[in-house]
Amino acid sequence: MLTFGLTIVRHGETQYNKDKLLQGQGVDLPLSETGLWQAEIVGNYLSDLKFTNAFSSDLQRARQTADIILKNNLHSSGLEVIRDPLLKERSFGIAEGRPVDHLKNMASAAGQSCPSFTPPQGETPEQVKLRVEEFMRVLFLRMVADHCSPDEQPEGPNCSGAPPASHSGTDGPLAGRPDDGLLGVSAHALVVSHGAYMRIAVRHLVEDLGCSVPANAKTSQLFSACPNTGVCRFVFTLRPTDSDPAPVACRCVFINRKEHLKAAKGTD
Repeated sequence: MLTFGLTIVRHGETQYNKDKLLQGQGVDLPLSETGLWQAEIVGNYLSDLKFTNAFSSDLQRARQTADIILKNNLHSSGLEVIRDPLLKERSFGIAEGRPVDHLKNMASAAGQSCPSFTPPQGETPEQVKLRVEEFMRVLFLRMVADHCSPDEQPEGPNCSGAPPASHSGTDGPLAGRPDDGLLGVSAHALVVSHGAYMRIAVRHLVEDLGCSVPANAKTSQLFSACPNTGVCRFVFTLRPTDSDPAPVACRCVFINRKEHLKAAKGTD
């Protein structure tokens, strides 16, 4: 078995985010001044965690955020970031570059809710979900290959012949710390992606993979929009197989955490 943590971060703000314009895949802007500040803040927040693997969308705003997070990290500053197009934002087709309200009006005119509405030439939520599923398959394979090689079992630091007790300390109340859920978990992946993509990814992990959720978590909170540089965390236990590794346990530790941004604003 391999137990590992997965920390997912939304990229920092861009000028389009500030102006409430859709970027999707076709508008590839760098971070704004506020976005650079947010990336530094979340990098400092996560600075004492050790990341063994790192992935980001290949769009500029996610790449910059991942690089800043790792630059600020005390243990992983030299870690290579894998730029994976599977982590790109959802494509919004002809609505890209236009106000978010324009998309809402298009959805309303079609009699649909905005998250499920697909503009012409855009990606459907189901198509994005297929990318999420493929990324998770790639991630599981990479984590097993990097941390659970056959000659390490069962003595290796991350792999063992049985699931760790209490999912390696991931059960129980949260302490509100950056390392919540990571006690005893030595393999830890960072992923930097996008708001619409993350909403679909979280829904897939909770509804399709059966990840347990925090106590008293409301559905509206679980599947709400993640703020810029908001943080989500999951902990997986995988069973290596001859084909694709299969998750035997998954816990959602927290969703869309943003206290680091509030704390930083309070010191201004």
